[in-house]
Amino acid sequence: MLSLLMIINYLILIICVLISVAFVTLLERKILGYIQIRKGPNKVGFMGLLQPFSDAVKLFTKEQTMPTLSNFFPYYLSPVFSLFVSLIVWSVLPYETGLMNFNLGILFFLCCLSLGVYSTMAAGWSSNCKYSLLGSLRAVAQTISYEVSLALILLSIIFLIGGFNMDLFNNYQTFIWFLWFTLPLSLIWFASCLAETNRTPFDFAEGESELVSGFNTEYGAGGFALIFMAEYASILFMSALFVIVFLGANPCSILFYLKLSLIAFIFVWVRGTLPRLRYDKLMYLAWKGFLPVSLNYLFFFMGVKMMCFVCLI
Repeated sequence: MLSLLMIINYLILIICVLISVAFVTLLERKILGYIQIRKGPNKVGFMGLLQPFSDAVKLFTKEQTMPTLSNFFPYYLSPVFSLFVSLIVWSVLPYETGLMNFNLGILFFLCCLSLGVYSTMAAGWSSNCKYSLLGSLRAVAQTISYEVSLALILLSIIFLIGGFNMDLFNNYQTFIWFLWFTLPLSLIWFASCLAETNRTPFDFAEGESELVSGFNTEYGAGGFALIFMAEYASILFMSALFVIVFLGANPCSILFYLKLSLIAFIFVWVRGTLPRLRYDKLMYLAWKGFLPVSLNYLFFFMGVKMMCFVCLI
């Protein structure tokens, strides 16, 4: 009975995430419209509120096309797997009742983060198009490079809280947010999240003509929709994780969702403000910018933890 209730709760969570994804696309188009001094979508329904559903109906009812020489099963399953990984990772959020309580939630998150690379690689390779393959190789290299910084930042915070359970973040931030004494780390984390989710200024995977539209060149209709649903679900999850790790909020409180909305807004704000990076600066920033700072903070927190341990003895 308990497992059935957990499955129902998780399905409700997935439905809520998918509805949120739909309205985040609308929010993004509205914000970008006002940044560029124009109106966003405002024709379908009241103030354009039905626009996401109109887009979904259009995309999923379009004719499915398949490249003649593509590998059928990887080509069709890659977008599905990408969305599956983006939704399954939501189970690590520390809700008080009804869902699983992961003692190793951070480890599970890092595993799911690494799995996203395979769907990108398979999507590019199975299209059997050299441009898609090159785009997928670029996207995979970018994702892996910035995952290193993300993992090191998480390790630094793990040394502070002494565990992999996400409940601990909320317990340790009752009086002060981690944001205030790990400010450089939080900024690097946010920039790495932008790179991880292929957002501006790291949106090389969705580049225009100069990059031949990345790994999803051969996708249209439903496949295209699934890839971008996965991207926006990842944006929302990364925003939620930023709130949990640095702003210390319980997912069962309304404050958590207000903070999540603020971080999601900053994702869109960055897109409307910054130009795309020069491609040769991409790996320089990852390996010579973010990595040394993350490593130094990791060694610093290791030293602090060891000093506290010695003092207690």
